[in-house]
Amino acid sequence: MALAQLHVREFGTGGTPLVLLGSLGSSIKMWLHQLDYFSASRRVIAVDLRGHGKSDVVPGSTTIDELAADVLAAVDAPEFDLVGLSLGGGIAQHIALAHADHVRRLVLVSTAPKFGDSAGWQQKAADVRAGKLDELSQSTIERWFSPTWLQSHPASREYWRQMVADTPAEGYAAACTALAAFDTREQLASLSKPTLVVAGTQDTSTPPEVVQQLAAGIPDARYEEFNPAAHLLNVERAAEFNALLEDFLS
Repeated sequence: MALAQLHVREFGTGGTPLVLLGSLGSSIKMWLHQLDYFSASRRVIAVDLRGHGKSDVVPGSTTIDELAADVLAAVDAPEFDLVGLSLGGGIAQHIALAHADHVRRLVLVSTAPKFGDSAGWQQKAADVRAGKLDELSQSTIERWFSPTWLQSHPASREYWRQMVADTPAEGYAAACTALAAFDTREQLASLSKPTLVVAGTQDTSTPPEVVQQLAAGIPDARYEEFNPAAHLLNVERAAEFNALLEDFLS
């Protein structure tokens, strides 16, 4: 398995490290509110996934297993608390299932045990390789944030849209192929780590009824919803999300 060199930023010291894995089309910028908040009390590590942000682009398709291996190679800590949102949540599930000794506590945000239809992801990968990522970034932002938040944050809307549009096309497309094949539904019962599952009530990418499948499948998982909030609830409801995270991880 060929590993990609990942871009990693760390802030803070002490405590069990907190590792943050983001969404398809994101960079470590999406974790700014969490990096600021948690670095006051502990070591916080944000990771650009393969083909995202400043991390290496590896041409061709990839798998969740490869994305997880990249993360484990890049994070210099034998044990950590793990937060994954969307694609990052899929990777976090895989790490907690296949490399459980590394994970103390697990937080799964706006994510799923299976991400929709495989053919749809293959088509999205083809569209991105055909030069349509800037166009896709517009619809992505509509799903990432609730309508009210978007209306009152026009500058932020453009900032986050540009982050998506700036993602290397090949990195975005390769990650789509990983999502097309991802499915942990039959494995969730063996996930033994304390787990918090979080959804936004206005999230159309991973609606609450999809996210709830994780909470129902993982033994003793805790489930929470934010309303109003959509996919990037860690940004839209940053203060409340940080408080929930701090309570669960303490």
